[in-house]
Amino acid sequence: MSQPKNPPATDVSGRSPIRWVPSLYLAQGMQFFVVMLIAGLMFKNMGVANDQIARWTGVLGLAWAFKPLWSPFLELARSKKLIVVAMQFTGAAGLALMTVALQLPMWFAASIAVLFLLAYASATHDIACDGLYMASLDDRQQAVYAGWQGAFFNASKFLTLGGLLVLAGTLERSMGVMNAWSVIFGLLAVLLFLLASYNAYALPGALNTDHGDLTAAGVWRTLREVIADFLKKPGIWLAILFIVMFRFAEGQVQTIGPLFLIEARDKGGLGLTTEQVGGVYGTVGTAAFLVGSIVGGYFTSWLRLRRAMPFLILAMAVPNATFYYLAVTMPADLWHVGLAVAIEMLGYGFGFVGMILYIMQAVAPGRYQTAHYALGSGVMQLGFIFSKTISGDIQLAMGYEHFFMWTIACGVPALILLPFVRLPGKKQEKNGTSDNQATAPVESAT
Repeated sequence: MSQPKNPPATDVSGRSPIRWVPSLYLAQGMQFFVVMLIAGLMFKNMGVANDQIARWTGVLGLAWAFKPLWSPFLELARSKKLIVVAMQFTGAAGLALMTVALQLPMWFAASIAVLFLLAYASATHDIACDGLYMASLDDRQQAVYAGWQGAFFNASKFLTLGGLLVLAGTLERSMGVMNAWSVIFGLLAVLLFLLASYNAYALPGALNTDHGDLTAAGVWRTLREVIADFLKKPGIWLAILFIVMFRFAEGQVQTIGPLFLIEARDKGGLGLTTEQVGGVYGTVGTAAFLVGSIVGGYFTSWLRLRRAMPFLILAMAVPNATFYYLAVTMPADLWHVGLAVAIEMLGYGFGFVGMILYIMQAVAPGRYQTAHYALGSGVMQLGFIFSKTISGDIQLAMGYEHFFMWTIACGVPALILLPFVRLPGKKQEKNGTSDNQATAPVESAT
């Protein structure tokens, strides 16, 4: 008799994963997108200069770059659920504090301080969240519910960009920018508090892996060994440079692009309203990114990473070229702008697959594959943060049109480095491995 094709209906605690996977990843996405997307657009509407926005939001992003360094120590906690729920309540408290911070005389400094709390709580939540998912579900269930995981992570992007950002734009006209955003953060705080309360009940109480002899000193020794082994990989420094260059243009254009859409037309921007930007990015932009990611995954699976990588790098230049086109033509028609944003995000999603698979297949394999993937992802985030942090200063020095032309040029070094970096190919296939080891779509560019 053949085995049933349907996966087990319950997790290790005996409950259905559909009861907690959606709420878990909706909460994860909310915290991430508030810090990395919403904060910059909010500051722009409050009159903060592009260089300050880029610099401070870039520094906030370091939380996700450095999280591999403290992730091993979370194994010392008794339960992953305990960490997840604690970080969700911490995030809700941080969002509530933002409503107060925006009403203070030193509102900018207070807001950045609160966003630091949110960023590090969110990054810690990510570690425990993914750990809980893996510990609670077997391999078949992990694959089955990966679609729900990605769908609700991105649903939070629709909620924040396509919903709350539009509401913020409407409220700004009736009650002013500061009051409007205080209301928005109050709503977010209530929503995350409700999610945290539900997750405290619904999440499986999976304990951490049983390591009776696990100590902080032992974890520290293992962490040093993992990092040392990572730095001894053949060609690792060239790989690090390639990762940084792959994201060098992306970090700049993804930071300045949305600010350019909001910037007044007499200052070189397109002069869109907050709700228009939220509507465009929260709907067609997010949908195009998902389609690009899925198509990019299947394209790389068909062509193999070595042959697909040049096309993926070129796809990463599509957003740069699209924004350069918008800066030159300055269209006033929202449909025109929406189509351009859809093309931008389609190319972005398609090309970003290349970096995820490069780290997975060319950098991570070895003795500590999971840990080295986390380190490679941290390097990737550092490259993004570096370019994000300097983007505002470059844009103010060049102006929008020349800045977007500069970002096109910033994509060239990755193409130049490509022939020299180690990529999986025929030799690995003969040894029983393949460069087609992961074709799942990328759910986010974190």
